[in-house]
Amino acid sequence: MREKLASRIGFIFLSAGCAIGLGNVWRFPYVAGRSGGGWFVALYLVFLALIGIPILVMEFAAGRASQRSIAGLHAALTPEKKPWRVHGAAGTAGTVLLMMFYTTVTGWMLVYFWKMAAGVFGGMDSASVGAEFGSMLGDWRIQTAAMLAVTLGAAVVCAVGLQKGLERVTKWMMASLLALIVVLAVNSVLLEGAGEGLKFFLVPSLSRMREIGVAKVCTEAMNQAFFTLSLGIGAMAIFGSYIGKERTLFGEAVNVCVLDTVVAISAGLVILPACFAYSVEPGQGPGLVFVTLPNVFNHMPCGRLWGSLFFAFLAIAALTTVLAEFETIVACIRDCTGWRRPRTCIVVAAGLTVLALPCIFGFNLWSDFHPLGPGSNVLDIEDFMVSNVLLPLGGIAFALYCSHRYGWGWRSFVAEANTGTGPKIPWSAGILRIYCGYVLPLAVSAIFVVGMLEKFHIGGF
Repeated sequence: MREKLASRIGFIFLSAGCAIGLGNVWRFPYVAGRSGGGWFVALYLVFLALIGIPILVMEFAAGRASQRSIAGLHAALTPEKKPWRVHGAAGTAGTVLLMMFYTTVTGWMLVYFWKMAAGVFGGMDSASVGAEFGSMLGDWRIQTAAMLAVTLGAAVVCAVGLQKGLERVTKWMMASLLALIVVLAVNSVLLEGAGEGLKFFLVPSLSRMREIGVAKVCTEAMNQAFFTLSLGIGAMAIFGSYIGKERTLFGEAVNVCVLDTVVAISAGLVILPACFAYSVEPGQGPGLVFVTLPNVFNHMPCGRLWGSLFFAFLAIAALTTVLAEFETIVACIRDCTGWRRPRTCIVVAAGLTVLALPCIFGFNLWSDFHPLGPGSNVLDIEDFMVSNVLLPLGGIAFALYCSHRYGWGWRSFVAEANTGTGPKIPWSAGILRIYCGYVLPLAVSAIFVVGMLEKFHIGGF
């Protein structure tokens, strides 16, 4: 019999925890910074509503109707249409590939929390802080130990059980995450000089948008809206399979998107005002968190405290995603093998430990390997395959599968999505069917193509 979550809030927190991760609290602020702030944020919200919510409803619906993970939902819903199972295999592979580097980066957050709390960065200048980050990347032992702590922690939580382990721990982590981000955001916006950062982040500027490029800002916003919800590889479908039919799925998808967006916007409120208050360039890229912000905290009153809370916040956000994705892999294997939960968790933990090593070695032992050109590493190719290939293609597959008769079909999807109490959408309306079946896949295809062109510098991108 399929395990079930104990409460609706558990489902929302688990789904939101899967979505809320480094894409929100690490990527969103620096992408907003390099994309000009206000217009990027406005377009991100528009694309989240137009692209993110419909595909999220589709994933929830397919999972709940099939009572299976992505590895088995196509066989359960449309057993006669076997080619669709390729999507299931690709989604499972995508989740594994994501965890091959996500556990490592989450380990970095734990290391930085310890360093900040221990006062390691005290008195360092910006060059010394940068050297500290480089030293961590160059030491495969430290990275491996942190990755092991993350992986084994996830295995223990998931092995305890869905309700007593994963659901209970995620509730506490999400509550802590929300409390921390409120405290950090209030502190940041009250800094002297933070007003310019707030204006940059929240007030659209047409001149900034033109300077960066309208097409580039739009593309960045579409990418962030799509990827922030971890759509396409079945991570959300598994949580759909763990809930009953008491509530319609549109309302639940909106709740998850709202919570995800609140955290992303709040992360921007934490980081961008602080950057302006201390004259730091907000769009300098991924190094903003690990190299620049520790130096900012060094100059901030009670900076060691605020820095420790900040990296605790980042670590919790990353760990909620690790737990959710670990559970997704566990569910896929259990659906295929029938193994008991503890045994599956041991196998998954052992497998992910081995598979995470190339990402770690890419910064030290294998630092001469540049899969995507000079300066790239193993993490870059793994992230590229997930973010630029498997997520958008998986999103297209879900849209087509739920909208057309050669898949699960529009009528079946509508019946499942509208089952239960709560807001019902007139999915039978012709224009909505055209949008979900044709416009939405084309829009996501555009994200995919533009991402490929930009990545490989084709056609002037």
